Amino acid sequence: MSRETALATARQHFDSGAFLRDLARRVAIRTESQDPASGPALQGYLADELAPSLAALGFTSQVHPNPVPPFGPLLIARRHEGDQLPTVLMYGHGDVIRGQDKSWTCGDGPWTLKQVGDRLYGRGTADNKGQHSINIAALAQVLAARGGSLGFNVTWLVETGEETGSPGLAEFCTAQRKALAADVLIASDGPRLARDRPTLFLGSRGVANFDLTLNLREGAHHSGNWGGLLRNPGTVLANAIASLVDANGRILVDALRPPPIPANVKAALAGLRFGGDAGDPAVDDSWGEPGLTPAERVIAWNTLEVLAYRTGNPDHPINAIPPHAKAHMHMRFVVGTDTSRLRQAVLAHLKAQGFEGIEVSEPVVMNATRLDPDNAWVRFAQQSIQRSTGAPPVLLPNLGGSLPNDVFADILGLPTVWVPHSYAACSQHAPDEHLLVPVVRQALELMAGLLWDLGEQAATLPRRAASH
Repeated sequence: MSRETALATARQHFDSGAFLRDLARRVAIRTESQDPASGPALQGYLADELAPSLAALGFTSQVHPNPVPPFGPLLIARRHEGDQLPTVLMYGHGDVIRGQDKSWTCGDGPWTLKQVGDRLYGRGTADNKGQHSINIAALAQVLAARGGSLGFNVTWLVETGEETGSPGLAEFCTAQRKALAADVLIASDGPRLARDRPTLFLGSRGVANFDLTLNLREGAHHSGNWGGLLRNPGTVLANAIASLVDANGRILVDALRPPPIPANVKAALAGLRFGGDAGDPAVDDSWGEPGLTPAERVIAWNTLEVLAYRTGNPDHPINAIPPHAKAHMHMRFVVGTDTSRLRQAVLAHLKAQGFEGIEVSEPVVMNATRLDPDNAWVRFAQQSIQRSTGAPPVLLPNLGGSLPNDVFADILGLPTVWVPHSYAACSQHAPDEHLLVPVVRQALELMAGLLWDLGEQAATLPRRAASH
């Protein structure tokens, strides 16, 4: 068998309908982790669907309870071919967001896989059942093409709580460091830069959510009698926010700004264009940090957003000065940003600007990660994908969004290489979620090539497992 044979059988796996049958079976399982009644479905997805599928490929599996009750279980599946071989950790999540059944306008609803033209509709097709199904299928094709031996070891970790913030994942990986010891994480989630551009990303921006609250008095007071005499908390809080981030989205607090963009990150982002696909919103060229390209603003810089703001009763306003105001703030941040004293920095800034009495909640933080673009595993993945597709993949030093990649990078100490199989307009958290047929077919092919190359080059790839 040859590499070309492995790629051809991966394409045929889709063309024969075998991939769609597997994905349809998985989409039909209602693994809505936001629904407290979903426990049996989450358990069943791991124990009755994934474990048998992986057992057919020579994996031994164990489903573990979540160390943070009552959240969903986690699966560890291992295929070990030799102590001298590199070990790849692969990751996916079996849970999906709520189906929003009544709002679907395409396909046959969230729980039935339906192809319409080049779109494969169904909840979880893009996030994440379709993506980890592609990687499982590619493993199967390479295993067959190599005569029953991959040439490396594989450990699968599948959680069932990613859509609720991955509760218990950090604790689980801390306790299971030995079982999850590996040389690299290779996983798939999130979107490509564009539907026709195979993409690698090496980490994710972090996220910090916090509230600003201003309570000035009990009860509202008539604006005719008290207007001009009482401070309006809505007005005060709006001006406080404007001292944090200006009208063009530029962060004004030094402690919330990132360090300068590294030269190799700038080089990786040079010439990349965001947006432009059907369904994408128009990019606001004048928004954000001046002097940066759109790619640098969304991948390599920090942003501070107002996700929600409330004062008075917006649905039924009355002629009265409200007693309080509240804003929910959301900061995406890159590696090198110190968020350990974020609350203290915001409080100190507001006090220095003359804003008294504004409460700042302790932020809820997911840490930022970014693998060095010059890492040997990155070069390996770039070269393999280019060999399979004829063009170099887009390299994003990190995703603009957030994933629990800090668990793999910081707790498990792994270099992290993500190969996304979706695109930005896939409606992943909305009705009509879908995958694109051309992307799936190409993804099966390039993942088969990457796994084939891993087996062929195992002796020359960097090793970390021994140090674990």
